[in-house]
Amino acid sequence: MRPVMENSDNPTENSPDADEAVPSRRKMLALGALGVSAALTIRPAFAQTAVSVMNCQIPVPGPAAAGQYIDPNGKPVAPGTKGAFPGFARPFTGEEVKRAFRGQTLPGTTYNQSQAYLQYIRRLQAGQSGFTCFASIQMPR
Repeated sequence: MRPVMENSDNPTENSPDADEAVPSRRKMLALGALGVSAALTIRPAFAQTAVSVMNCQIPVPGPAAAGQYIDPNGKPVAPGTKGAFPGFARPFTGEEVKRAFRGQTLPGTTYNQSQAYLQYIRRLQAGQSGFTCFASIQMPR
């Protein structure tokens, strides 16, 4: 004896939900192809973002504090302030700063100078030159 099936368990071709209830093999393959295409498109974008983050620049000090020195707490101070360091001649790259946060010194600096510059970088706020670069190297990947 065969079990009796209700019509609601077996969609028919005439029912409005037939295409939605059981996707055809062709539709499933098309969706899979779209997923692969999207993944291949997004991955290079992530790689490009990672490269640009490592090449972004952080001036110490920024243009708003040009000519000022950086004290050990990372604050811009008047030139010649005892214990403060002159601004660095070129901006640091995101990669250099990232390595310095992991324990290395910034290139071309002494340990104390590097620590003062890193304090300056940590104090950067939105709108200051180098902030976007600093924020992007802080984001987890």
